[in-house]
Amino acid sequence: MLNPFQNECLEAIMNSDSVTALALVDGWAGEYGYQNVISGVLDPILEELGDRWTRQKDVSFAQVYVSASIAEEIILKVLAQDPLSGDRAHKGTIVLGNIEDDFHTLGRRLVAIFLKSAGWDVLDLGNDVMAETFVDKAVEVDAKIIAVSAMMYTTAKNIGKVRAEIDARGYHGRIQLAVGGAVFNLRHELWLEVGADGSSRNAIDADSLMMKLQEKAMQAGGAI
Repeated sequence: MLNPFQNECLEAIMNSDSVTALALVDGWAGEYGYQNVISGVLDPILEELGDRWTRQKDVSFAQVYVSASIAEEIILKVLAQDPLSGDRAHKGTIVLGNIEDDFHTLGRRLVAIFLKSAGWDVLDLGNDVMAETFVDKAVEVDAKIIAVSAMMYTTAKNIGKVRAEIDARGYHGRIQLAVGGAVFNLRHELWLEVGADGSSRNAIDADSLMMKLQEKAMQAGGAI
């Protein structure tokens, strides 16, 4: 449940009022620090927004799209306050996208920003990506990780096709499959059902997951 301040920020974001949202965040950060904005403000708000969308409760596709843009503005401002954000070693390459039939950009775009700021080279394939396309691109660029986003249960089931494609080409273990999205937070066992190697609850935790998966991929055989 959101506190009154978080609810105020959420209302501004859902009303497409980026000026008010950014002003609220600036005020909060002045007291608690920009380094705590993601965990203390943005993460619970985005989780609530994703939950409302998943439950089809008072959230339109347009609001989700605009919310993603405002959230990006906030994150980029937060990262600009971090003196280390532009000076991190390159960690590896990740192929990212929304699975076939999924068009919900919010979570994917935020994950991409966080991973790039953490030192990853992220190839964002966008929405409605077929399983074959994910694997083709991973092989092309020698990516050890494919990260797939889905908002709804009906589309999340399509991620199983990516698992099957990886295995059918003989890359089991050498290409790790990461998943995320609101539905995986609601159904905690779902990442196992779709054959993923790991799941991240939010964009903040994505870097840690990718580090673990890349290490597993290297142990499984190194270069593709």
